[in-house]
Amino acid sequence: MNQNSDLNDDLRPEYDFSQMPIVQRGPGRTKPVVTIQLEPDVAALFPNDVAVNEALRFLIRSMRSEELKMLN
Repeated sequence: MNQNSDLNDDLRPEYDFSQMPIVQRGPGRTKPVVTIQLEPDVAALFPNDVAVNEALRFLIRSMRSEELKMLN
């Protein structure tokens, strides 16, 4: 077998695959991550993303609780 035959393929040199998105399929798929930017004064109060998510969930629970009070 010729060594060069392994290197010969049908792809044209103008094909640029570096900009193609990588799509993961199967059981290893993860949830999409949304990135936001906090203002410096707000970011100073939260050491990490876990703290921000915890505070937002608390706010959501509080808002729902107030809505329920208004309905009764």
